[in-house]
Amino acid sequence: MSRAFVDEDAERDGEAPEIKSPIPQGSRNYLSPEGADRLTRELHELVAEERPRILADLARATAGAAESDPEAVAALRRALGVLDRRVEYLVRMSLLAEVLPRPPEGYDRVKFGARVRLQDATGQESSFRIVGIDEAEPESGLIGWTAPLARALVGKRVGETATAKLPGGDKNFRILAID
Repeated sequence: MSRAFVDEDAERDGEAPEIKSPIPQGSRNYLSPEGADRLTRELHELVAEERPRILADLARATAGAAESDPEAVAALRRALGVLDRRVEYLVRMSLLAEVLPRPPEGYDRVKFGARVRLQDATGQESSFRIVGIDEAEPESGLIGWTAPLARALVGKRVGETATAKLPGGDKNFRILAID
């Protein structure tokens, strides 16, 4: 990790830097029903299973303080810190969560949750589903609603074109299908 992104003052004070939210200021954490389930399951697993396991391991490692392995204790404390940061992040994201289920009538325009089949200027076709930020896996065809391509597509209908401002430059897409 680049040191440019580390809050050295917080680090010196023994505190972790503040968790920055990937959600635009004033927005909700839009999630698909599947994404909300994953968030809930992960949070439960971390709090009910992983954290107690690490605490038990830490208690065993420090029980005989004189003969405890300082490196193992430090590693367990770091693991607990990482886990607690993830729990803090998931709690924060769940407080902002708004689940957007698929509309019963389907999609007439590109919206959150829609799967969109596109064609670029070269004729190459691709398909993406617009999902929550934490659900995004572009290599699996899931793009976060804040992604440049998603923002360019939202509100468009089949047959319309959209121009996405991508890192490699502007790219035009024609919408072939929405479901």
